[in-house]
Amino acid sequence: MSVALIVVAVLVVILAIWQAIQLQAIRKKVDAVPEDGNVIAVLQAVDQRTIANEATIREFTARVEDLEGRLPYAISYVGVVAYDAFSNIVGNQSRSIALLNQRGDGLVISLLTSRVDTVFFAKEVRSGSGVEELSPEEQAAVDRALGR
Repeated sequence: MSVALIVVAVLVVILAIWQAIQLQAIRKKVDAVPEDGNVIAVLQAVDQRTIANEATIREFTARVEDLEGRLPYAISYVGVVAYDAFSNIVGNQSRSIALLNQRGDGLVISLLTSRVDTVFFAKEVRSGSGVEELSPEEQAAVDRALGR
């Protein structure tokens, strides 16, 4: 699950709790109509709080819409493949890591490890395919990330 989606869910839960608390406070005030009968003053206070609550809801709605607009571009899928890149080392020390968004765009990072060096490569991925030719291990990382 994406971090942005979790943030949206938490914001919605917080807003719901906050609204429930505000509603309880309003109910207490309405139930406590002043003995002098000044109901109009109480209703005006309730109206002011309602206006403030509506403004807060509009603000949260704008934030949620902004986060939902960003979700397709967030890293949503990760795939890792371990392998032996060279014959002089054992234990699958080399890695290809695919980091992709919901559209299948992103990059593949490959770390080729030998006894002497580690070589680092990064290749761009668009719509689940490499912009440059991907090695079989890099393609496997992309396929794993996309659940293919």
